[in-house]
Amino acid sequence: MRLPSLRARIFIALIFLVMLASLLIAGVTIVQYSEQSNTYHEQRLERKENQLKKRLKYLLEGTSLDVEAANIAVVFHPHLKETADVLNINFRLYSLSGDLLCSSQLMESTPSQTLSAAILARMQPNTGERLIDVSTTDGITTRSSFSYIYDLNEQPLAIVNVPYFDDDSLSSMELNAFLIRLIQVYVIMLIIAIILAFFVSSYITRHLETISIKLNQTKLSKTNTKIELSKASREISTLVSAYNHMVDELEASAVKLAKSQREVAWREMAKQVAHEIKNPLTPMRLSIQHFEQQVAKGSSEWNEKVHEFSQSLIQQIDTMSAIASTFSQFATMPTGRSERINVKEVVGRALELYADAPISFQADADAYAHFDATQLVRIINNLINNAIQACEEVKKPQIRVTINIETKGIVLAVEDNGKGIPKDLQDRIFEPTFTTKTSGMGLGLSMVKSIVETYDGAVVFDSTPDALTRFELCIPSVD
Repeated sequence: MRLPSLRARIFIALIFLVMLASLLIAGVTIVQYSEQSNTYHEQRLERKENQLKKRLKYLLEGTSLDVEAANIAVVFHPHLKETADVLNINFRLYSLSGDLLCSSQLMESTPSQTLSAAILARMQPNTGERLIDVSTTDGITTRSSFSYIYDLNEQPLAIVNVPYFDDDSLSSMELNAFLIRLIQVYVIMLIIAIILAFFVSSYITRHLETISIKLNQTKLSKTNTKIELSKASREISTLVSAYNHMVDELEASAVKLAKSQREVAWREMAKQVAHEIKNPLTPMRLSIQHFEQQVAKGSSEWNEKVHEFSQSLIQQIDTMSAIASTFSQFATMPTGRSERINVKEVVGRALELYADAPISFQADADAYAHFDATQLVRIINNLINNAIQACEEVKKPQIRVTINIETKGIVLAVEDNGKGIPKDLQDRIFEPTFTTKTSGMGLGLSMVKSIVETYDGAVVFDSTPDALTRFELCIPSVD
C-alpha cells in the first residue's frame, strides 16, 4: 500500500490536531457544566435544609408543650403548611424508629410511611452529618436529605427528610446555547486551519519537491545541474549538499564511463573493420597467385584469364569500397537538416523503388514532421531491405508499411511475415556491428535508431519467429 505524500500527511495531521482540540474542549465543557450543575443542586438542597431546621428550632423554642419525641407531631403539625409555603420546600418528619409522623401539604406523591432499615443503619445521631440518598426514576434525579433534629439539650427528637428534584432545564439550555456558539466558532476555526495547513504544508515541503524534481531529472547520460536553495532549513541544506556532491561524482563517473565506452567501441569497430577488409583480401591474394601460375605456364587462354582476374579484383575492390562507405556513413551519423516534410509523400516515393516487392502501403492522411527527407529515405530503405531478406524463404511474402497519426506522434510501421528475430537475440538487435545475417556489417538498425532519436523519436519492435516482425517508429508531428 502506497503511503500518502509528506505534504498530505502534514496537512492531515494539522487538521486532525485542530479537530481533536475542538472535541476535547467540547468534552471538557460538557463535563464542567455537569459538575457545576451537580454542585449547584447539592448546595441548594443544603441551604433549604438549613433554613428548615432553623424554622423548626424556632417552633420548638416557642412551644408551650413539653419538647419530647412523643409531642413532635403535635408541636409541628399546625405549622406545616405555613412553613412549607414560606420556605417553598417539601419535607417530612419521621420518628427515631423510622415511622412517618407528619409531612407538608406540598408533596407531589404519597410519602413513604416508614424509613428503610438501610437508611436508619447509615444514619448516626450526634455527629451533625447528613445522609444524601440519590435516585433516578424516568430520567428525573431525586436527592433526599436525611438528618436529625435535636431538643434544647441536643438530644435527637426526630428525623427530617427533605426531598429535592434536580431541575437541569435551565442548565441544559445554557449548555446547548454555548455548544452551538462553540460549534460555530470551531467551523470558522476549521476553515482557517485548513487554509493555514495548506500553506504550512506547502511551505515545509516546497524544497523537498524541488529536490524530488531534480532527482527524477538526474541521468548519467546528460549534464545535471546542482540545486541552489535560499533560506532552507539545516536538514534540507544537508540534503542539498549531499545531492550536489552526488552530481559532482556522477559527472566524473559519466566522463570515465564515456571514455571507457568509446575505447571499447573503437576496439570493437577496429576488429570489425579488420575482419571485413580481411575477407576480400584473401580471394584477391589467391587470384593473384593463380594469375602468376598461368603466366609462368604460358597459357594459351591469356585474354580470358586476364578478364577473369580483372573481374575478380574489381568485385573484391567494390566489396571493400562498400565496407568503407558503410563505416563512413555510420561514423558521421546523424547528419542532416531538420525541415518540415510530408512523411506520407517521402515514404511513398521511397517505396516506388520496390515496385516488384510484395509491399502494401497505407496512410490515412498527410502527416508532417520536422525531419531530414534523405535520412528518412535511408531508414525506409534499410527496413525494407531487411524485410525482403527476412522473407526470402517464405512462400507468400507480405510486407506492410503503414502511417498513422496518434496522440504520441506519427507512427511509421514496417512489418513482414518473414523468419523473424530469435528471442535470445532481440536484446542486441540495435547494437552496432551485431547482425543475424551472413553478410553486412550490422550497422543498419543501429543507424536507424540513431537517426530517429536525433529527432526526438523512438524505435520499438516486436518479433515472433516465423510469424510476424514489426518495427515501429514514432516521431513528433507538426501542424
